Amino acid sequence: MSEPTTLHVGGASPYDVVIGHGLADRLPGLLGEGVERVALLFAGDLNELARPVLDALVAEYDVLALGLPDGENAKTSSVANDCWEALGEAGFTRSDAVVTFGGGATTDLGGFVAASWLRGVKVVHVPTTVLAMVDAAVGGKTGINTGAGKNLVGAFHEPSGVLCDLALLDGLPVEEVRAGLGEIIKCGFIADPAILTLVENDPAAAQETGSAVLRELVTRAIQVKIDVVVDDLKETGGRDGHPGREVLNYGHTLAHAIERATDYRIRHGEAVAIGCVFVAEVARRSGLIADELADRHARLFGAVGLPVGFDGDWDELLETMKVDKKSRGSQLRLVVLHDLADPRILAGPAEDLLRASYAALSGGA
Repeated sequence: MSEPTTLHVGGASPYDVVIGHGLADRLPGLLGEGVERVALLFAGDLNELARPVLDALVAEYDVLALGLPDGENAKTSSVANDCWEALGEAGFTRSDAVVTFGGGATTDLGGFVAASWLRGVKVVHVPTTVLAMVDAAVGGKTGINTGAGKNLVGAFHEPSGVLCDLALLDGLPVEEVRAGLGEIIKCGFIADPAILTLVENDPAAAQETGSAVLRELVTRAIQVKIDVVVDDLKETGGRDGHPGREVLNYGHTLAHAIERATDYRIRHGEAVAIGCVFVAEVARRSGLIADELADRHARLFGAVGLPVGFDGDWDELLETMKVDKKSRGSQLRLVVLHDLADPRILAGPAEDLLRASYAALSGGA
């Protein structure tokens, strides 16, 4: 097995993202000095998979293991409150730490617990899905859901490190791998076209958990996110027309609305694929991109088995999009392409444009 790859995240709170196989023994180094207690927050169905991480922690620290509900069911205020109460009962101080082990929902919830406990304690993320590796674990965004929408309550809280142990992907259902590819392919369109070429050349290898192709795709997508967040951690804006961190929301405005409309039964990466095809259609109909680039979206997401259409009620989806956290006041903002790897903001798009663009893809799920 090849040596681990380490990607450094600079900025005010620098940390490393380590990508490789069998990385549990690196946890103490990422947690740093002075930690006595560690809360391991893990998805409830990952007990055996978490064993190497738990063993590595128990050898060094007093460990509080907290099982969480699966998926988006973990991202609620009541689950966060249960975690806070457990930390309080165990006497966790500001020098102690949290380790998350699971998919993106576990990472989001665990990161928020770490951000809010005593106004911030250390957290190290050990993502167990492709999606969590390339999306939730890197960049310091944490959050929980409310009845009004996804991730509307949260905080920026950068981790002390991220361990992307590719061995944890063995046995991952292909649907989960594909969901991760939704975010990876997104990164290809907004920043790194080499990602698109890798997928186009071998879409089957892109879906194989042990393949060199998937490892390169994961590494490239993480690097895209690092480059963006180092320059604009708190999504205050980019330079020279670039959307800054907001670019990572490519396709997400509709995606989050679809997730809510389906009560999160559709996977995040699947919804992102649909959302990216939608904004590509918006850009096409706005005269911003050529047909080939717009069509490449549906072709590429479809090549790895991701959906490229949705049959939900447009008016309901639009109302949810209007309260998306990326909106400004009553104005909807979409990240669109002006060319491959040339993303910009389209502010206040006309509703008839949005409706026509959605109609062009609805029914293609």
